[in-house]
Amino acid sequence: MMKTTGMFDGFFDATVLCLIWLTKHTVDSVQLSAPEEVTAAYGGSVTVSCQYDHQFRENTKYWCKGRVYDLCAIVVKTPRKRPNDRTYIADNKEAGVFTVTMTSLRDSDQDSYWCVISTSGRNIYTRVKLLISHTVVTTTTTTPDISPRLKHDETSWWEALRWILFILMLFCLVSAHIAVWRKKVERKICLRKKFHCENANNYE
Repeated sequence: MMKTTGMFDGFFDATVLCLIWLTKHTVDSVQLSAPEEVTAAYGGSVTVSCQYDHQFRENTKYWCKGRVYDLCAIVVKTPRKRPNDRTYIADNKEAGVFTVTMTSLRDSDQDSYWCVISTSGRNIYTRVKLLISHTVVTTTTTTPDISPRLKHDETSWWEALRWILFILMLFCLVSAHIAVWRKKVERKICLRKKFHCENANNYE
C-alpha cells in the first residue's frame, strides 16, 4: 500500500509541475509574441516586431542580446533610447506592438535577442534569433501582417483557450488530489481493521 501511495504522490507532483509549465507557456505566448528567427543582409537593416497584450501598454519594453536571457545585455529600451546609433525602438501602444530596428548590420550582430516586457514580478520575454547573411541583398523587415481588429480577435481567442486549459488542468489536479486522499483513507481503514484483528486474536 505504501508503494501505491508513493506512486500517486509522484503523479500528483508531476501534475502540479505540468500545470505550472503549461500555464506559463500558454500565458507567455498570449502576452508576447515575435518571430523565432530573422535573416538580414550584412550591412543592411532589419526591423523586428514584438506584439504584446494591451494590458502592458504602459510597461517598459526592451531589446536584449545574449544566448541566455538571464545573462543578456540590454541594447535599447523604452521610453528613453539608450545611446546606440545603430539600434532604435518604438512602442505603438494603440496597436500593442513595439518594434526594434537594427541598421548597418555586422557579423557580430548575429546572436539571440529577446523581446522583453518589464513587470513588477517576473518579466515576460520571448527569443528572436538574428542571422546575418552575405548573400541577401535586400533589407529584411518583419512587420505586423494582421490588422488591429484581427489581432484583437486572436487575443480574445487565446484568452478563451487559456481559461479552458486552466479549467481542464485544475480538474485534473483536483482529481489527482482526490485519488491520493482516497488511497490514504483506504490505507487507514486497512490498518484499523488489521489492528482490530490482532487485538481479537490476543483476547482469544
